[in-house]
Amino acid sequence: MTNVAIIYYSSTGHVHKLAEEAAAAAAKAGAEVRLRKVAELAPAAVVATKQEWADHVEATKDVVEVTLDDLEWADVVLFGTPTRFGLPAAQLKQFIDTTGGLWFQGKLVNKVVSSFTSTSTLHGGQESTLLALNNTFYHWGAIIVAPGYSDGIQFAPSNGNPYGTSHVSNNLVGAPNEENLEAIAYQTRRAVQIATALKVGLAAA
Repeated sequence: MTNVAIIYYSSTGHVHKLAEEAAAAAAKAGAEVRLRKVAELAPAAVVATKQEWADHVEATKDVVEVTLDDLEWADVVLFGTPTRFGLPAAQLKQFIDTTGGLWFQGKLVNKVVSSFTSTSTLHGGQESTLLALNNTFYHWGAIIVAPGYSDGIQFAPSNGNPYGTSHVSNNLVGAPNEENLEAIAYQTRRAVQIATALKVGLAAA
């Protein structure tokens, strides 16, 4: 069985929705799945200044926080993050910065990785965020599996990003739509398929 970890940060719920869809798609593909959020770094007083943020923290209080064990366990890792000035959110980056021990031991080599994002506005840094995450994966020796233009959903008007699923919230007005959800499901299935084939091939080599 292929192990899939969905590791994400979401402040108001859009990335969380994509992460849930990814987890469901991985389970349907026959994988063992762990849905994990990263720790919230913002002080409670700051979170409370934005109602949508506070509501989401409360709504997801039972989602398990990620540990390094989840990363070591996984054959496939999908990372989800909102964009912060064209970069991954600090909360996700903080977790990534704790992975040095696993990296040094070579335990991240040949992990299949893929990523997805959400921004408030069109052209708000979707591609640069996903490409920035890739810089980490190169160091790990992981295998990046992007969706590319390998399925018709990639040509849908509200998707179309070959680097990874990208949702535009229009400043909190719109949650991920059906095209976004179909895109992340496809991206997940593709990552699971490649990881499963890789696992079989490496075992036989």
